[in-house]
Amino acid sequence: MVATLIGVILILVTLADCFESLVLPRRITRRWRLTKFYFRVGWGFWTAACRLLPAGRYRENTLSIYGPLSLFGLFACWVVLLITGFALVQWGAGSLPGEMGGDFRQCLYHSGETFFTLGYGDVTPSTYFGKAVAVIEAGTGFGFMAVIIGYLPVLYQAFSRRELNIALLDARAGSPPTAGELFRRSDGFRDCPEIDKFLGEWEVWAAELLESHLSYPILSYYRSQHDNQNWLAALAVALDASAVLLVAGDEQARRRAQLTFAMARHACVDLCLVFWLPPSEPPRERLTAAEANELLSLAGGDAPLDGQRVARLRELRVLYEPFLTALSEQLLFRVPRFFPDTPHPDNWQTTAWTERAPGITELPAGGMRVDEHFG
Repeated sequence: MVATLIGVILILVTLADCFESLVLPRRITRRWRLTKFYFRVGWGFWTAACRLLPAGRYRENTLSIYGPLSLFGLFACWVVLLITGFALVQWGAGSLPGEMGGDFRQCLYHSGETFFTLGYGDVTPSTYFGKAVAVIEAGTGFGFMAVIIGYLPVLYQAFSRRELNIALLDARAGSPPTAGELFRRSDGFRDCPEIDKFLGEWEVWAAELLESHLSYPILSYYRSQHDNQNWLAALAVALDASAVLLVAGDEQARRRAQLTFAMARHACVDLCLVFWLPPSEPPRERLTAAEANELLSLAGGDAPLDGQRVARLRELRVLYEPFLTALSEQLLFRVPRFFPDTPHPDNWQTTAWTERAPGITELPAGGMRVDEHFG
């Protein structure tokens, strides 16, 4: 009876965790969950091993493996727990004939071939209860595999939609993207009809990020194609640009920036709730006073500079920077400052064949607008 009860509890807990992780489209507020424990332990061991590697390409490549690999590991854990749970039920009930009924290894084998619907028939239950359990397990295994097959395309479609806007930031805001470079390349969005379009696109992007990453938190571990780009840096640029426009933009720009800022901050705060991360102070100052004056000059044009605008910008930064810092420390992402630390060419300006192909040279580093490259 004890083994049967443990098996039933194991089955129900695993199925509930699968339902919450794959089917239920909302954030789970319960702190203790099987999936959350799995990712917390797995990510802890993975990051500890990655910290032994030198910072740079090799560490980033290793970190990028975790997301897809942990997904298949999670599926494997669910399968093992379900097979073990059904084996405990069969073993506790003595459903297999003869000596096999008392051998847990035979029950485990029978549970595995039933779950994967192999249909060998070499081990079959001898009681009606055992046959009913076998039918339930076969249906559970078939349905589980169907959900998994349907889950993967949804996950990768959400990942692809997320990366589309991140790739567009390359020529607009540099690599890695920064708000200062965005305003410099767009002339501070002054007399620019694209400001509404740009902020609108990033409001939608932040909303999709919120919906997809709350429903499927594993997407947070998926890293971008380039090491100097990531979804957290893109979210930071959207928040930084919106905050600057709220302080220095005209009336129309402020109205539009307010909507983008609200949506992006909502996504940032809720993602911290998913991982149970308290806000944390940034390890370094992202914007000095001199840089703030320069940034406000880019965005505000001829508007007079004063300490009140700089203070207002700092107040807005306090609303989101601690949450960005908490996510960056958890996921080992680097959140860029408002201005790039060093000049760096955009990803579209570089090529892997420069040193091997004669007559081809690198394009100039960042600091030049895209239209200047094309005359």
